[in-house]
Amino acid sequence: MIDLSGRRALVTGGSRGVGRATALALAGAGADVAVGYRDRAAAAEEVVQAIKALGRRGLAVQGDLSEEDDAARVVGGAVGVLEGLDIVVANAGVWPADDVSVAGMTEAQWRGTHGANLDAVFYTLRAAIPHLPEGGRIVIVSSTAGQRGEAFHADYASTKGALIALTKSLAIELAPRVTVNCVAPGWVNTEMVRPVSADGRLEAIAAAIPLGRLATAEDVAGPVAFLCSELARHITGEILNVNGGSVLCG
Repeated sequence: MIDLSGRRALVTGGSRGVGRATALALAGAGADVAVGYRDRAAAAEEVVQAIKALGRRGLAVQGDLSEEDDAARVVGGAVGVLEGLDIVVANAGVWPADDVSVAGMTEAQWRGTHGANLDAVFYTLRAAIPHLPEGGRIVIVSSTAGQRGEAFHADYASTKGALIALTKSLAIELAPRVTVNCVAPGWVNTEMVRPVSADGRLEAIAAAIPLGRLATAEDVAGPVAFLCSELARHITGEILNVNGGSVLCG
């Protein structure tokens, strides 16, 4: 039912986790996909080969999206090879795993998290929006932390809350030409949570989720693909919760 044939997508943070799963979901639905990545060239190239195996065009574009020039270059690289851009999934981000209070947080950590999670989305979307045609799609990946906060991770939660506000702002700004939506995952069983799994906390976290488990990357990629499709053509400014019932908010 989800048909993205002829659509051209950029997925940032596409070399692993939710980004990788999203890139493959979009390609599986018929889209050509550019994979944005910062450090993991081999992993990004593996995703590109998987995209091509699905019969779609794929490319990997390296850049640190927290740098304005890099973000513009990544978008430009995708537009140049794919000959345009219809979909942007702003997924790249970091989650510093160590608990740090606001009183004890360094300026470097605060600014680093905001650069990776918020500035990167701003720079990417500012470069991409002029290329998006009528019917274009933007999907921003936030988090439950942006909805309820996260003690000892205020740097992360504040960026994710800002992305929710950015989603709503852009939805009005770009209507009716482009829809702008957001997915807000809870805990997702990816490499990002490995520091937590090492001390056994993930079992307790999973037990507290009404559906009884952490999400997989594919559990998040499916809703993203839906929001990129014609099935979601009358949805904009929405925050779609993908958290197994752990945070119930409308």
